[in-house]
Formats: sequence, structure tokens, C-alpha cells
Amino acid sequence: MTALEEAQLHLSKAREFLDAAEGNRDRKLPNAATSNAIISAINSKDAICLALTGRTNKSDNHGEAVSELRRAGRAGADLSPTLNRLLKLKARSQYAPLSVASSSANKAVEWAQRMFSGAQDVVAGR
Repeated sequence: MTALEEAQLHLSKAREFLDAAEGNRDRKLPNAATSNAIISAINSKDAICLALTGRTNKSDNHGEAVSELRRAGRAGADLSPTLNRLLKLKARSQYAPLSVASSSANKAVEWAQRMFSGAQDVVAGR
């Protein structure tokens, strides 16, 4: 499988999780919406990195994911702050006893949409 084919598969997953994030937001499930938005954004990051550099890192260290995206080229650098903001919500949405606020979930979905749109543009340009 080529890097571009793999990027397209990640883009497809990003869309699936973005759809789930939007649906969960609409159902007033802020933790699920935020968590799905984060997974969508990580798949968008993978698609961008694969399309621009031919590889992506599968580390559990999310700081590395932001750095990897930043190094992938201008499109990645432009989106790296968005990914960073999303990843800061991961622990609260998935593990912490306190829930993500609805306003934060709405922002998470918007940020995931921005990541997906950027990934679409990058992959389509290859």
C-alpha cells in the first residue's frame, strides 16, 4: 500500500469519527462528541503526514503528534495548534470524573472539522 493510499484510508476514518462527533454533539453527549472529535483529528493528522512526508508516527505521546504535524509542512504547521487544543481535552473527555462542558464539545467538533478540511485539501493535492 502506498503512503497516499494509507492517507486516504485515514481520511475516511477521520470522516467517520467526525460524523460520530457531530451526531453526539447534536444528542448532547459532550464527552462522546469530544472524544470522537479527537480521534477524527488524529486520523486527519495521520492523513496529512502520510500525504506530505510518506510516513506517520503511531506514538501514544500526543505531544509528539503535534510536533510531527508541525514538521510535515506548511499545512501541518498551520493545523498543529488546532490538534494541540483538541488533545488537551482528551483526558477530561475520556478518563476524568468531570465532564467536558457543552461549549468545549462544540469547539472540539469545530476544530475536528477544521482538521478534516485541511487533511482533505492536502490529500486531494497529491
